[in-house]
Amino acid sequence: MWKNMAVIRWLVVALMVVFCVDEVRSDHKYKPGDQVPLYANKVAHLKEKPEALGEVLNGDRLVSAPYKLDFMAEKDSEKICRKTLTKDEVSIFRKAVAKDYYFQMYYDDLPFWGFLGKIEKDKTDPNEEKYYLFKHLHFEIHYNNDRVIEINAKADPNAVVDITEDKEVEVEFMYTVRWKETNVPYETRMEKYAQSSSQPHHLEIHWFSIINSCVTVLLLTGFLATILMRVLKNDFVKYAHDEEAADDQEETGWKYIHGDVFRYPKYKSLFAAALGSGSQLFALALFIFILALVGVFYPYNRGALFTAMVVIYALTSGIAGYTAASFYHQLEGTNWVRNLLLTGCLFCGPLFLTFCFLNTVAIAYTATAALPFGTIVVIVLIWTLVTSPLLVLGGIAGKNSKAEFQAPVRTTKYPREIPVLPWYRKTIPQMAMAGFLPFSAIYIELYYIFASVWGHRIYTIYSILFIVFIILLIVTAFITVALTYFQLAAEDHEWWWRSFLCGGSTGVFIFGYCLYYYYERSDMSGFMQTSFFFGYMACICYGFFLMLGMVLVLLLVPNAKGKGASRTEITCLDWDIKLSP
Repeated sequence: MWKNMAVIRWLVVALMVVFCVDEVRSDHKYKPGDQVPLYANKVAHLKEKPEALGEVLNGDRLVSAPYKLDFMAEKDSEKICRKTLTKDEVSIFRKAVAKDYYFQMYYDDLPFWGFLGKIEKDKTDPNEEKYYLFKHLHFEIHYNNDRVIEINAKADPNAVVDITEDKEVEVEFMYTVRWKETNVPYETRMEKYAQSSSQPHHLEIHWFSIINSCVTVLLLTGFLATILMRVLKNDFVKYAHDEEAADDQEETGWKYIHGDVFRYPKYKSLFAAALGSGSQLFALALFIFILALVGVFYPYNRGALFTAMVVIYALTSGIAGYTAASFYHQLEGTNWVRNLLLTGCLFCGPLFLTFCFLNTVAIAYTATAALPFGTIVVIVLIWTLVTSPLLVLGGIAGKNSKAEFQAPVRTTKYPREIPVLPWYRKTIPQMAMAGFLPFSAIYIELYYIFASVWGHRIYTIYSILFIVFIILLIVTAFITVALTYFQLAAEDHEWWWRSFLCGGSTGVFIFGYCLYYYYERSDMSGFMQTSFFFGYMACICYGFFLMLGMVLVLLLVPNAKGKGASRTEITCLDWDIKLSP
């Protein structure tokens, strides 16, 4: 049965990939005079183009543009329409020009952009500014035999209309089309869109970020190796020479609480659910990286990333169910149905509530970011027919798994009292220390990601991003292992939740960077933009919190050797340090 399920999963993923690149699979061949599709983004009250799920989630609303750019048909000063702009429309256009608004269109699946107008100093009064609206566009299209290779749109700087004052203005919009032959092959026509993020000066910054991160990893490795070996050296010598003499000596530090280290954590159902949700998000990240590295998300493949995220998240819900239920079973939990419900809602619940609020805001602002009712129904059906059944199947498999939690040392009946700890050993300071170094290893790359998601840059160097992701995992693992050891050395045996919080604390730092980016690097303003930015970024940072916390807890879970081992056969977490001879 599970083999068949695996085959079905990969078939669905393959179909998803095909649907993500629906327009690329056609041959895009035209004859002279054939109509080539031209769409404008986020323009209302025109003939709409049928859109894929990812395009709708991305906020794209493509409609047929009024320009007629037939294949190899040149036009000179062709009129589109004549319109009288009202005072309110003039004011709206002037604000758009002042904020550098631009239009976005797609011609034969090739994106291009153009500004709406320009601002110039008044010739009579240099302190005043004049606002002009472009009314004549020049399209320059390159072709190779029967295929479109490149398109550029430039506005005629002399064909403008003054919109400085709030008064009615009559405008006649026109356009010109010129065709040029090129030798650039069709297969490489998308490469120019990737050049903006792979230019030499940008690559230098990316590689500097990676080198900086690698240095951090080396320093942490040396720090851990030096400190831990020095601390444990005496223990190795003592236990290796005379175990009985070691038993007679008074134990201190982490050896003193060996009977409490593997005591089950509080709120074990929530803990197992957090591990399950984190494992699903980790699997989602890996699959997204695989698709990115094989070239599925080429520049401006509209909606492919969002479609992939929805489909893969639905298909990986079985991983969440299996991880949560199996771990809950090992912790001797009994109410596994409630545990599965908690697992399914731990991440989707906050995300759903956030979506409901933000979609209501978008509807109130009549923005295209508001999802249509049909799209919402599709997402609900995916969650009902795919996500939930796979979550239950994974939970059943995890519940029936034979794995048992076999701690390498017996747990005492009553927990020892935790001594009073200094302030810097409390949870919040430890989280701050655990999250700072991993964040410092990735913060340079964060700017490019934010500029791509919330700005107008293009991010295509997925290989570098994957390297940074691996470095993030390594740095987070090293610092959290060290802090967990120091916590046990201070005779604080409640390490389960502390390690999860320390591992996921990088997500808190990323949200702190969101505040900096919003106020210092972006031009976003208004209630809608603010709510969308912080609402969805809070969900993303929460996902990072769950994912990194899960990775670190599973790393720290002991590699059990068997039940009822003597107290000198302590496996120090995942380091597998065996103290008996």
